[in-house]
Amino acid sequence: MKTMDLFSLGTESDARDTAPLAERMRPQTLSDYIGQAHLTAEGTLLRRAIAEDRLFSMIFWGPPGSGKTTLARILANETKSEFVSFSAVLSGVKEIRSVIDDARELWEAKKKKTILFVDEIHRFNKAQQDAFLPHVESGLITLIGATTENPSFEVIAPLLSRTRVLLLKPFTDDDLATILKRALADGQRGLGKLAIEAGDDVVRFIVSQSDGDARTALNNLEAVASMVRSLPQEERVLTLQTAEDALVKKALLYDKDGEEHYNLISAFHKSLRGSDADAALYWLGRMLLAGEDPMYILRRMVRFASEDVGLADPQALAVTMAAQQAFHFIGLPEGELALAQAAVYLATAPKSNALYAGYGRTKDLITKTGYLPVPLHIRNAPTKLMKELDYGKDYKYAHDYADAFVAQEYFPDKLAGRILYEPGGAGYEKTIAERVNTFRKRKKDALKP
Repeated sequence: MKTMDLFSLGTESDARDTAPLAERMRPQTLSDYIGQAHLTAEGTLLRRAIAEDRLFSMIFWGPPGSGKTTLARILANETKSEFVSFSAVLSGVKEIRSVIDDARELWEAKKKKTILFVDEIHRFNKAQQDAFLPHVESGLITLIGATTENPSFEVIAPLLSRTRVLLLKPFTDDDLATILKRALADGQRGLGKLAIEAGDDVVRFIVSQSDGDARTALNNLEAVASMVRSLPQEERVLTLQTAEDALVKKALLYDKDGEEHYNLISAFHKSLRGSDADAALYWLGRMLLAGEDPMYILRRMVRFASEDVGLADPQALAVTMAAQQAFHFIGLPEGELALAQAAVYLATAPKSNALYAGYGRTKDLITKTGYLPVPLHIRNAPTKLMKELDYGKDYKYAHDYADAFVAQEYFPDKLAGRILYEPGGAGYEKTIAERVNTFRKRKKDALKP
């Protein structure tokens, strides 16, 4: 099963003229490939595998437009292999079987290897991924999967163990600038015939709008070039204003259900914890401008107020809850300021995870000790029978004593004297530490045998 030729409805020449610039400029050899030097430079694993004709099955993991499909096609060309491609969105086990049958016939007839490229392999379910296993293991096919999602979570373990995961990074600004300049100069596949001029400032602007995505960069260049291509040749000059007019506000790289969602919230959380108000505002803005649900961000800030600030500043929780109420009341876009206010407050508040650690110790203790009965003297006794069973007997009512404090044991007998919360010395928690230590000492002294 081969992929349908994109240009099968016309001549190859017609196709080159009408195909998008990003498709026309797709490099055909490793020497033409720009970027991903950690994978393609001399002496790398891929280079050695090609030179020794020992190409292995692999998973390309990288963001959109990082060259996954292009690199797979180049590997097929460099190794003189049959290249078969299909998308996990449109194909199933039936199509996989057809590919396997074709690969077997090709090997038996011509001793020619087949590279099977599976775009968006993370969209295949377990049964579909299982179908590859015996043929990858036998070497009948060389599988190259492409995914924007973390393979650790999206690709089954048996398939991962039979492939190598190769990370493709977003293209650097310099890489993208080189790609754009090549497209402007190329007279066969690019825009060279149009003799369009573009200064470095225009190229840099187009790059800045592309989020490390080569396909987006070339599409952006094509869009900007369309503004001048019908003008007389001497007027085909791309200006910064032309580029800004052609490229309306871009959508920031963000997938609310994917890894980038977790990357950004992690960066935000760690900026808060690191007391960096400026970085916290930046990551907050990145998420809001990309369309993240503000209530999700607020829930994370409420959690942060207890986990990372805790009682070092009890107002942190009040401020974040007030931000939640303010946003609920005002909505977008005005309500964004309430989130920004809470973020700066949390970033600059004194930090303590003593409460978080103390509650963690509490859960561990309960798990280890199991059910322990409530001491009789602090049980409620609403009925006569309960009183006869000594429920509530000898309980000392704190308000009957000086400072509303009286020493008595509140833990189950087996846990008497246990300490779970150890306050630090940051902010208000210093005051709490003084109080806690005072009460503990008075209790210990009073309950001495």
